[in-house]
Amino acid sequence: MTLPPPDTPLYSHPLPKIEEWLREQGCQQDPEQLNCWHVERPNWQADLYLDIDSIAVRYVDSGNGSEEDIKRAFKYSLSRQDIEDAVFAGP
Repeated sequence: MTLPPPDTPLYSHPLPKIEEWLREQGCQQDPEQLNCWHVERPNWQADLYLDIDSIAVRYVDSGNGSEEDIKRAFKYSLSRQDIEDAVFAGP
């Protein structure tokens, strides 16, 4: 089974498909907290948390000179493509 079309809201994806999508984006699942994922890019890294109604993202050491991490949340009602564009563009 393949992923639903990119314009499909994330709430319409079964959990195994969301996990497959995150792996395709280079994310690694935390073996102890299965709702937590980590991704690293050349200029940033982030922790993603699959919450009840949204994906919470915490950009760590984003290089913006601030001591604070950048936190964002994206509702599952957004399309997979919109979430992908927002999360994986970085902080």
